[in-house]
Amino acid sequence: MRLVLASASPRRKDLLAGLGVPFEVRPSRAPEDEPGRVPPAEAGGLALRLARRKAEAVAAELAGAPDVLVIGADTLVVLSDRILGKPASPEEAAAMLRALSGREHRVVTAVVVAEPATGRVEEGVEETKVFFRRLGPEDVQSYLATGEPFDKAGAYAIQGVGALLVERVEGCYFNVVGLPLGRLAEVLGRFGVNLLREAALAGKGGGGTRRNITGLTE
Repeated sequence: MRLVLASASPRRKDLLAGLGVPFEVRPSRAPEDEPGRVPPAEAGGLALRLARRKAEAVAAELAGAPDVLVIGADTLVVLSDRILGKPASPEEAAAMLRALSGREHRVVTAVVVAEPATGRVEEGVEETKVFFRRLGPEDVQSYLATGEPFDKAGAYAIQGVGALLVERVEGCYFNVVGLPLGRLAEVLGRFGVNLLREAALAGKGGGGTRRNITGLTE
């Protein structure tokens, strides 16, 4: 089975590559809604709509292709009163970090898998709680200086220097990075794909380059 990742996210690419399973990247050009306009209670539904839109757009480009599964995903950072998107400026990133400081928030990722040959679509949602430590003004400015916040929902990257902002995580860490691998395996399993077996076969055959979560080749 040929796997296609409908995402330009380097984090999702790295996580999938870490399994050693062969796949190709084909970013979706589907437009995204503005998350700030959606109530936090509807975050799961919004993430599903966005992930489905990505997967189905790429599946349509591959319509009729046999033995292909297209993976779409979308991740949202949810505070109690709003959904945080990607900051458009350093000032907005700083405001997001101050809002997250000392508080709990949720990271919601929807995973959608579409089969171009049949039009079949399967989906799942993962939710993780993240607790930030209290950040002082110097902490915020120091993190902005790393450049990490500017293409990340919620203005932080837990797999990078942003790990220093986090007190603890309850749930799937990989979900916070951008692709909950356990949930992906469960959704692919509905198509008869055993991701663990595929990873083992790829490792035996040397067909994939396996990386750990730091991004270093093993």
